[in-house]
Amino acid sequence: MAKKQKKQPQSGGTPATVALTAAGVDFTVHSYDHDPAHPSYGEEAAEAMGVSPDRVFKTLVADVDGALTVAVVPVSGSLDLKALAAAVGGKRAAMADPALAERTTGYVRGGISPLGQRKRLRTVLDDSAEAHATICVSAGRRGLEVELAPGVLVQLTESVLAPVGRG
Repeated sequence: MAKKQKKQPQSGGTPATVALTAAGVDFTVHSYDHDPAHPSYGEEAAEAMGVSPDRVFKTLVADVDGALTVAVVPVSGSLDLKALAAAVGGKRAAMADPALAERTTGYVRGGISPLGQRKRLRTVLDDSAEAHATICVSAGRRGLEVELAPGVLVQLTESVLAPVGRG
């Protein structure tokens, strides 16, 4: 069962929750017991929180023409690499090496957050997020999500909104 907490204090928080607190924006933290045997981090989060998978977004790191780029897409679908490249004016995109993604963002796979990354990467949020008052993204570790308005995520990450998710 997921536990909710409003505006987690900075002490003991992840870089993502610290960044949200410092920005003074409204957000809700959801924590749940992560099951390492679950086949999908995102679907596990949606199930644990009792939230539609269309409102839970996964953070993926891709290489677009040699530059690491973050894509934030619903866990119910997948990333369209061609659309991601086009969204940032690139030609080719491929998924980044997981170890490089972890090293660059400062987060582990399954817990990469679009917020509070070690090195700020350009970010593209799937435009389906605009259909929801709030969405959930990783708070920086497995078993921890933050719920916030899509516009807040766009503002804090300086995201581009584009149709980069599919199906």
